[in-house]
Amino acid sequence: MAKMSNEEVLARINEVYASEVLSHEEPYGLLTIEVKTEKAHEIIAWLKTDASLQCAFLTNLGAVHYPDNTGREFAVVYHLHSWTKGYRLRLKTYLSEQQLSIPTITDIYDGANWMERETYDLFGVEFSGHPNLRRILNMDEMDYFPMRKQYHLEDTTREDKDDRFFGR
Repeated sequence: MAKMSNEEVLARINEVYASEVLSHEEPYGLLTIEVKTEKAHEIIAWLKTDASLQCAFLTNLGAVHYPDNTGREFAVVYHLHSWTKGYRLRLKTYLSEQQLSIPTITDIYDGANWMERETYDLFGVEFSGHPNLRRILNMDEMDYFPMRKQYHLEDTTREDKDDRFFGR
């Protein structure tokens, strides 16, 4: 079976979801589309079941924090792969810090379970409908999410650090 090109994949997605695709690009040859948050679950399910696309594998799921991007502070990023059609796709959707929730895709990909738990643990993104959304790497007592860019890189309260020893 011939490998699908990025143009063919994008054309097929636009046939069905043109109004839901907000942007697309191809950094380093990887087709990347941004979709509306409320349609992300539906589009991902369709990508998996569509006979011409067959995105049967979830390679990765994560988040990125953009603190200066007001109203779009968090990007949830899905990396999908079609083994049979030979292409990869990156799907992004943006969330605001005030509405940091998106539907789970564990009903589509079983492998999303731990990836969503890790994304919740590190960024605080809530995956509604997740069967067991709780911390996976950090202690339950933590009241913050360590991958958010909201904290100083250094502890300014430490008295044992002398800048002379750090070349400053």
